Amino acid sequence: MDIKVQSKQIGADHPPFIIAEMSGNHNQSLERALEIVEQAAASGAHALKIQTYTADTMTLDHKGKDFQIKDSESLWNGKSLYQLYQEAYTPWDWHEKIFKRSRELGMIAFSTPFDETAVDFLESLNVPLYKIASFENTDLPLIRKVAATGKPVIISTGMATVGEIEEMVEAAEGAGCKDLVLLKCTSSYPASPANSNISTIPHLKDLFNCQVGLSDHTLGTGVAVASVALGATVIEKHFTLKREDGGVDAKFSLEPTEMKSLVEETQRAWQALGKVSYGPTASEKASGKYRRSLYITEDLKAGEYLTKENLRAIRPGFGLPPHYYDVLLGKRVNADVRRGTPMSWDFIG
Repeated sequence: MDIKVQSKQIGADHPPFIIAEMSGNHNQSLERALEIVEQAAASGAHALKIQTYTADTMTLDHKGKDFQIKDSESLWNGKSLYQLYQEAYTPWDWHEKIFKRSRELGMIAFSTPFDETAVDFLESLNVPLYKIASFENTDLPLIRKVAATGKPVIISTGMATVGEIEEMVEAAEGAGCKDLVLLKCTSSYPASPANSNISTIPHLKDLFNCQVGLSDHTLGTGVAVASVALGATVIEKHFTLKREDGGVDAKFSLEPTEMKSLVEETQRAWQALGKVSYGPTASEKASGKYRRSLYITEDLKAGEYLTKENLRAIRPGFGLPPHYYDVLLGKRVNADVRRGTPMSWDFIG
């Protein structure tokens, strides 16, 4: 089930694939966008993702109440949808510069298209994979358009029911997608750990038999690291230079030191998974000498009995294992034995 994207492998046998999502954190500055690329690469992120749309491909410039964000809990309360997307969009003439610098720094560069014209544009730039955002995951024609490229497709499942996920998977696979990744996602900004429900990740994998991961809008890295233990092979986190610089997604984005920690800690979590294992590992074998074992704790003469006073389970571990303790009590030793001698069957009989 591994997915190969350029030089990277995505799958359970490889470290989690970490995506730094720039989104609108460039604050309409190409210089800042390229600095975000530089810092993402320095942090160890495997991929840099942007978003491809314009305000006009997303919505209408309309004053009607349907097009206004009226939600006191929203980061974007008081804006119209059109204003938000004008502020957040990445100019299309920046894409090639951003992708080129990302590749030069060893990262995979790709995007989320929001309509069919964006897919055509991204194909002209030969992106290696695509992402479908949660708010577009019911747009089956868009999913089919992306899948028809034959490139790997990542879909965030925020807000989607099982039935809707089934429809999007069928649309993608029916249009030719052979490499699909579904990301558990909670589409609130920021999301809370309590609403993340990452126990869904292994269930998602079992239901749809594909790679699974997490698009994480929580603050910090704990939820993302925990998701690796549940089988996540892809982690997407929004990324900025400094949250205090502002920007449409800055409040729930990681800064460079945090992204570096995410890369390191998810890799440690993946390494720790290992396999089902009992008994000493290779690294533990040397520690065996510090386990408890049976030792003679008083000087004994030949013919004396072993008792609770002269036979004890203590450290180190060079004597017989403690589970022979009850068997040995009451037995006679066949030779003089000094205090501090590890117990052996040679002293019995």
